[in-house]
Parts: sequence; structure tokens; C-alpha cells
Amino acid sequence: MPEEKQPPPRYLTVEQAAVHLNVRRPLVQALLKSGELRGFQIGGRNTWRIGLDDIDNYVEEAYRRTAERIAAGEIDDAAPGDDD
Repeated sequence: MPEEKQPPPRYLTVEQAAVHLNVRRPLVQALLKSGELRGFQIGGRNTWRIGLDDIDNYVEEAYRRTAERIAAGEIDDAAPGDDD
């Protein structure tokens, strides 16, 4: 009998969100604390969940802000690592 595939989770832990964004856990915690990344506490004091939609919204906003900064000449438009 074939194994049933589980749908991806709608909500991620801080650690899962960090892996998803390819960053470290403290950065996700800082983004939550600043309100840049939406999330909610559930259960214990440090038990957070972040919706996949909220991660997608954060990434879209980060793209938008980066494009604005490049257009304003605030940052170099070279791809990361091009200065090697």
C-alpha cells in the first residue's frame, strides 16, 4: 500500500522558518520581535509559529525594499559575491 503524503505544514517553528529562509534562528527571533515578520505565540513563552504566507509576504517585501534601495543608489546592484 503506498505511503500517504502529508501536506506541508501551514505554520513553522522558529527553527523551521530559519531553515526555510536560510538564516539563523536569532535573526528570525529578531524579525518577530521587530514586527517585520509576522508570527504568533502559542503555548509557552518562547513557542512561536510563523505562517508560510507570512514568510512569503516578508520575502516579497524584502525584494521590494531592496529594489527601491538599488534604484535610489543606496546599495550596489551587483549580485552578492560579485566582488570576489
